[in-house]
Amino acid sequence: METPSSPLDCRGLTPPQAAVRIRQAVSASAAGTAPLSVVLDEVCAPERVSTALRGAAHRVRYVPAAALGPAPPPAAAADPAPGGAEPWWQRPDLRYADGRLHLGDTDVDELASRVGTPAYVLSAARVRENARRLSDAMASSGLDHRIHYAVKANRSPALLAHLRTADACGVDVCSAGELSHVQSCGFPPEAVSFTGTSLTGRDIALLARHPGVRVNPDSLASLDALGRACPGREVGLRINPGAGTGYQGDDRLNYSGAPATKFGVYPDRLGEASDIAARWGMRIVRLHFHVGCGYLDGQLPEWERALDAAAALLDRFPDLREVNIGGGLGVPHTAADRPLDLDRWASAVARRFAGLGLRVAVEPGDYLVKDAGLLLTEVAYVERRRDVLFAGLDAGFNLAMEPVFYGMPCEPVAAVPRWDEGEETYTVVGDVNEALDVWASGHSMPRLRPGDRVALINAGGYAASMRSDHCLRGQAADVLLIE
Repeated sequence: METPSSPLDCRGLTPPQAAVRIRQAVSASAAGTAPLSVVLDEVCAPERVSTALRGAAHRVRYVPAAALGPAPPPAAAADPAPGGAEPWWQRPDLRYADGRLHLGDTDVDELASRVGTPAYVLSAARVRENARRLSDAMASSGLDHRIHYAVKANRSPALLAHLRTADACGVDVCSAGELSHVQSCGFPPEAVSFTGTSLTGRDIALLARHPGVRVNPDSLASLDALGRACPGREVGLRINPGAGTGYQGDDRLNYSGAPATKFGVYPDRLGEASDIAARWGMRIVRLHFHVGCGYLDGQLPEWERALDAAAALLDRFPDLREVNIGGGLGVPHTAADRPLDLDRWASAVARRFAGLGLRVAVEPGDYLVKDAGLLLTEVAYVERRRDVLFAGLDAGFNLAMEPVFYGMPCEPVAAVPRWDEGEETYTVVGDVNEALDVWASGHSMPRLRPGDRVALINAGGYAASMRSDHCLRGQAADVLLIE
């Protein structure tokens, strides 16, 4: 641990990451103490860090790297699996090192011994990295852009407070409860985008008390109610482009495809929307649409059709300043999934909306948090029944519902694999009394024993936020890793 007189080592961090660590150190020190000495990498400009620090910048002084000696060693290389094949999901911050699964620098089996199982574990560094990658792709395509993290994906107060402290993004909320929640985590109204459905009078009354929130009514009824409550307000409008897609083209994840859905105003009724806005003196300054959830590279042609449909409507709203393209960007769930090509995605957006004087907002949920999280579990039993070898975990589908509801699997991964004992083919199940409670069927893994820890990957999004207490099995620890 660093003493107060030791420089704070921020080598290897990006400017936003360094700012987060510095703020934490400054907050822990008494006001009026000597400036905090900080060491940065040569590529991490002090000016950028100071800008991110805002009011805390005066409490920092930057010192040469020589004050700390050699830079810390890089992360250990990933262990090869038997035969040299790496798991499809392995990457520098999710890997086997010395035969043990690590998320970032954290040994997840050791973590499970400390916090117990089941436990949701989320890497703050991976979330920030995902946000930075998305922002860089949009900037490189010439897009003036804004990122609003979709809170419904993971509403962990620790995560939200961290994102606010890091000034990493704004937030997207869809209910009065989420609006109150993000405010309690430090987000000001102007950092919040609100796009809800089936809004009640209570919802409208709350929105009327928050004039700084960017509200995008998704129905004529909500637009009229908002105008009645706060005439003259600038608003957005959620439209339905009549084209959409989702993970693997699954209709359950398609929010604006051919069948009529409850989301957004269709083009044939936009004239009525304009009339309602005019009646209440409102200006429609944003156009919002959201096509679906979890789409990857293979679904980009459908995504582009939705972009074309939305772009064709721009001229109908002369006061537009922003186009909000929603979220839905996905991550691979299986070895067969082809990742989303972000440059191709951003270029498609730029071809429709760049150079028009419009800001482009995006509301990622899964893309920021899903692959940043694990659900840590423990094997309760291993037992053969007829011709099936079952491995029962202490976590059921109520803790991560997407695999059952939407066919988006959370692959089971051994925390400390016994590669030298060979593999078995398991049906991995949970502890809820429902036939649906199956994590994986016909799944090959290193041999398991009771007491082993198994990580369910891709559990950072729509897992903790959708969990239920079915069978009173909803208890789980919640850990945010800040490294």
